[in-house]
Parts: sequence; C-alpha cells; structure tokens
Amino acid sequence: MSYQVLARKWRPKSFDTLVGQEHVVRALTHALETGRLHHAYLFTGTRGVGKTTIARILAKALNCETGVTPTPCGVCSSCQEIDSGRFVDLLEVDAATNTRVDEMRQLLENAVYAPTRGRFKVYVIDEVHMLSNSAFNAMLKTLEEPPEHIKFILATTDPQKIPVTVLSRCLQFNLKQMPPGHIVEHLSRILETENIPFDAPALRHIAKGASGSMRDALSLLDQAIAHGAGQVEEAGVQAMLGSVGEDHLYAILDGLVAGDVSAILQVAEAMDARSLSFDAALQALASLLQRIAVFQFAPTAIADEVEQARLQPYVEAFDPEFLQLAYQIAIHGRDELPLAPDEPAGFVMTLLRLHAFRPVQAAPLVGGGSAPMPRVAEKTAAASPAPVRAAATAMAAAPVARTPVAAAAAAPVVPVVQETAAPPAPDLAPASVAARGDVPPWEDLPEEAHARSEDRPLSGDEPPLDTVEVAAEPSVPEPKPTSAPVRAAAVVPSGDVDWHGLIVELGLKGMVRELAQHCEWLGMAEGSIRLRLSEAHRHLIAMNRGNRERLQAEIDRHFDRPVKLDIEIGGIEGETPAQRDAATRQARLAQAIASLEQDPFVQEMIERFDATLQEASVRPL
Repeated sequence: MSYQVLARKWRPKSFDTLVGQEHVVRALTHALETGRLHHAYLFTGTRGVGKTTIARILAKALNCETGVTPTPCGVCSSCQEIDSGRFVDLLEVDAATNTRVDEMRQLLENAVYAPTRGRFKVYVIDEVHMLSNSAFNAMLKTLEEPPEHIKFILATTDPQKIPVTVLSRCLQFNLKQMPPGHIVEHLSRILETENIPFDAPALRHIAKGASGSMRDALSLLDQAIAHGAGQVEEAGVQAMLGSVGEDHLYAILDGLVAGDVSAILQVAEAMDARSLSFDAALQALASLLQRIAVFQFAPTAIADEVEQARLQPYVEAFDPEFLQLAYQIAIHGRDELPLAPDEPAGFVMTLLRLHAFRPVQAAPLVGGGSAPMPRVAEKTAAASPAPVRAAATAMAAAPVARTPVAAAAAAPVVPVVQETAAPPAPDLAPASVAARGDVPPWEDLPEEAHARSEDRPLSGDEPPLDTVEVAAEPSVPEPKPTSAPVRAAAVVPSGDVDWHGLIVELGLKGMVRELAQHCEWLGMAEGSIRLRLSEAHRHLIAMNRGNRERLQAEIDRHFDRPVKLDIEIGGIEGETPAQRDAATRQARLAQAIASLEQDPFVQEMIERFDATLQEASVRPL
C-alpha cells in the first residue's frame, strides 16, 4: 500500500480524538445527547483547524447505525463508508468550483428526496463564501424551511463574505487556532506511536511555524521526518524552517544588557552566515520582549518554570519603559526591512537602534557581575563640575532661602488677556524695581537692551524689556508651607532642603522622576535622606528596584558624596511635589478661566450667540 501522509492518516474520526476545539465539541455533544439538532451549522476558522473534520464526525454521529449519538461506533457500514468517502447520503460540495446558481439549484432539487442509506442526508458545503449572490439567494428558502431529513453543514474561512440572511439561518461555531502546546502534545503522541525519534524543542519550532493550524503542523512534521532521514532533530528543523533559535535572541539581549555592540554584531553575522530569516528573527525578538514585559508586570502569567528562570535576569535588567520601546523598535524594524538596502543591513540597524536607546544605568549581567553603562548625566556633570559641586555644597550646608527672584522663577505663568483698547504707557522704572526686588536697575542693563529701547519704539504687540517679568508674575499665591519642613527641622538643625527644587535640578526622567515626585521629604541628617512614599504609589519601587537605585545614584552625583536614601511606605502627612504641581496647575487653570470669563470679547460672544465656554478646552500658557 502506498504511503499515506500524516495529515490524512491521523485525521480525527471522533469527537474524543479532536484536539483544541473543546467549546465546539461540548455544544455538539449536548445537542446530540438531547436531540436538539439544528438544520444548518456554520463552522468558521482559519485553515487546518478542523472545520471539514468536525463536519464528517457530525455526519457519522447523525447516521451511525447505533442511533444518533455523540460517540459513533466507527465499525458499522455507515461509519466506515463516511470515513472512506463512499457514503451516498453525505454530499461534500466545493463551493470554490461550484459557484454558479445553476449548480446550486440542481443540488437543492435532489434535496427533496429521502436519504438512501442513512438517517439524514447531509450536505457539506466547503468554502461557502465563494458562492455567488444568486446561488445564496437560491438556497435561502431551503435553508429556512428544509425537509426533516436534510442537514446543512457549511464551512468557511471568511464569514464576512456570507450574506447576513444566510448567517441568521445557521448555528454558527467559530473554531479557534490551535495553541502551540496542544500541537506539541499531539505531534508527540503521533511520533511515539510511529516509533520515530524526536527532540521536544524541534516540535516547538514546528508548532510555531504552523501558526495555529494542525494540518500545517502535520505537513511540516512529514517534511521534518524526510529532512532528518527518519528522525526529527532541532537543528534539522531550524535549518528546514529557517527559523531563529532562542540562543541567538538571548545573545542579543545579553549584548544589550552589557552594552557590547561587537557581541550584537557577531550575532547578526552568524545569522547571516546561516541564511536565517531576519524578518522571522525580528518577529521572534518582539515575541520574546513581549513575554519579558508580561512576566515583569504579571509573573503568574508565565506558567512554565523553565521559561520563568530564563526570563528572570532580563526582567531585573530592563526597565518597563525600555521593554515597551524595544518592542516598538522590533516591530517597526520588521516593517522597514523591505526599505533597507538589504535585509542584513536593516536588521543590524534595528539592533543598533536598540543599543542606542538602552537604559542608561549599571545593569547586572545575566551570567553574573555588572557592566557599567555610560550615563548622560555624568557626562554633563563632567563638562561643568564646578557649578554643580558648588550648588550641591551650598544646598547641603546652608538652608535654602526663597528670594523674590527665585519665587518668581518657580511660579507658573498665567495667561494675560489683552484688552481691545490700547492701555496707557506704564511707568517702567518703579514697577520693574518693585516687582524684581534685587534685579539691577535700568542703568545696569546690557548695551543691547539700551540700543533696542532707544532705536525701536515700543508697540502694543511688544512689551518693554523692563515690564516682561511684571506681566509674567502670576496672581496665584505661593503654596503655604506644609508640616514636612517642621518635621525635617528636627532632623536637620542646619536647615531644610527644597525637595521640589532639588528634583528639578537633578533632571530626573521617566519612572525615576515619578518616584521622586510622589515622595514626601522628611529630612536629611548625617549623610542620610529620609523620604516617605504612599501606599498607592509603592509599585514605583516594588515593580522595579532599579528606580530607587537610579534615584540614589543621581542624589549621590548631585551632592558629590555618598548619601544614604531611606524611603519608607506610609501615609503622606505633608505635600509631595506631585501634589504641589497639581495644585499649581489647578490654580493656573482657574486663573485662565477667570481671565477668559472677564474678557469683553468672550462676554460679547456668549451674549450674542448664546455660547458656552468649554472649560475643558482651556490651557493656561
């Protein structure tokens, strides 16, 4: 007897042997047991998920000589003839080749006759979406009121092309794609029964290449057996599929963690030497980054303990922000491969982009130890060390005095509504001196300012130099001091530190800035800084310990000496910088809304057109 391919030899012949479609099997089994049988079924799903197989099993369940049962015997003449495709009352029609209305009318004319052998006459119409509109219209009446001995089973990969008049007359089941785990288990059972040696990792590559189709997986398994001369090995399957092994992907991540560009380029050269698919490599890299991100936020979502142990070092090494960025770089790099000079060049540029945007922190290596990464802040500090160190020393040694100039600089800018009539020229000198306090008078201004004021007359659109700061001063009062400085004064006798201003000077970014913004200042004494973080924001240090370490490093760099950072979790009694910023923004917004409401033009528009001021659209300048 000639060789029969695995996809046909191991085709399920009962509901018990069907893999991966438990929701459909449960519904059909209950219907067969209770006798609640519909006259038309529609199975939808991608290729190779079991649509035609379920249709044949259902035909056997309806026409088995033992009766209508969810477990056909498989040995009676009806079951054997259905399995071999010789049952006269089972008509399988390929709608892709029988699309015309005349063929559908001829099919329906024979439907009125009683079945010859079986209990029901079953019509299986595959790829039913290929029928013409006239053919669909011809079968509507029969679908709505069929004879009692007729059962229609429709199968399609594109249900959107089926008219809704047909969909409403069918009981629809959506077959899902096979999970890779189900495919691996099924292939393992087949190979054990066939006495073919195999490697378990090789089956995982086949399951991934099948993309959820069991028929494709069996076809690839046949190809792998032929490629491996009667055995299925991982190296042979990777060479056959051109897939990228996980060792290459982890080597890329190791190079990113270590900041080693040469190691990353060596991986790309090795993949190019083996003629691996760079498109598949970026797809696999994006999938790996996605699993790392999921494990970082939801550790219980990764059930495999081996995979957990493999991903844990990268969870600790990479920030959540970088993982999101790296995922975007990988998927966009895959889209840009056709635009690159060649695929290796596009792949290398994508890897270099990942390296360029890697976290600027000292990250631990996967194999142990640590690799210092260059810090942009350290380069900036090295370029001008004297001002930074002087400011840090002054802040640590003496209390911070908020002068009028500093208060005006830290205060927000409130929009000023221009009047329609030009106001009279203001008195420059008294207003400017009173507003700026210790700002040098007009005589001490630079020569460029004198030249500008003398050579060009002032206009209504351009305010004088000496009045710019007066117009920028807000009418919002400065936030009242909280109880935090009182508590800190007991810890630091020499004075308190403006925590909000210190955050601005540190130039923090991302999640580290979020952590600092939501911390309450408690004090600084004997080389130790005490902060308090609320329970609602404890995830900023619980989910990623690198945030605290990076904040510690920035504070050490700012004060030019090691400072112990102590962050406790508890209730906020004073005011955090985030709360202060929120209050300031709300005050600015209220001031801007009030200014608009008092504007004569806005008032006229409201009165004339019965308009409404949308406060949600107001943005303070």
